[in-house]
Order: sequence, then structure tokens, then C-alpha cells
Amino acid sequence: MKKVINTADAPAPIGPYNQAIQAGNTIFVSGQIPLHPFTGELVTDNITAATHLVMENIGAILNQAKADFTHIVKSTIFLTNMADFAEVNEVYGSYFEDNFPARETVQVSALPKGVSVEISVIAVKA
Repeated sequence: MKKVINTADAPAPIGPYNQAIQAGNTIFVSGQIPLHPFTGELVTDNITAATHLVMENIGAILNQAKADFTHIVKSTIFLTNMADFAEVNEVYGSYFEDNFPARETVQVSALPKGVSVEISVIAVKA
């Protein structure tokens, strides 16, 4: 059985999908981009600020599912420029204390709305 997770504290989906789906204790969070949930503005000129906004959007969705960053077991980071890896990695890492999730980071040719970073996660609640 699956449960749809949506919150006004993260950007509304821009296509035929939900912010997250919970199946049992597992939460699958759709890829989040640096889109401000309240103003609709994109952060495209600063990879550090963009990554923080992506992580805050993920946090809002996890919160709606009564979970947090400690529950993340897997993440995928999509970048349009691998030269941004170090800055993204630093911001991403600041949202975890230890026991980092499994992860891959891949460079792609383009992302929705022309952004430079998108991150999706899978979390498991005990």
C-alpha cells in the first residue's frame, strides 16, 4: 500500500508525480530542484545557495512524512557541471552528522527549468 506525501512547504510538482510516496516504512522522495516553494523563484546563479534550497525542500517533504535526514538511506545527486561537485558535496554533507547514506553523483546534460542541481532520496523509518 502506498501513501502520497505532499506539503506546501516544498515546491509543488511540475509534472505528473508527487513530492514523495511512502510504501510501508520506505519514503521515496522525488528529485528536488532549487525552486522556492513560496515564491516560485529559482536559484540558478549560486550552486551553494541552490543546494541548500534543494536540501531544505527535501527536509520539508521528509518532515511531512514524519521523518528527517537521519532516515535517508540512499540519495542521487544530478549535476549539469561536475565542476560544482565540491561545493555541492560540502553543502550536502552539512545536513548529516554521521552514518551518511549511500549515494551516487552523476553529470547530466540538462535538468528541469535549466537548474544545475537536483537531488532525490530514499528514507526508511524504523
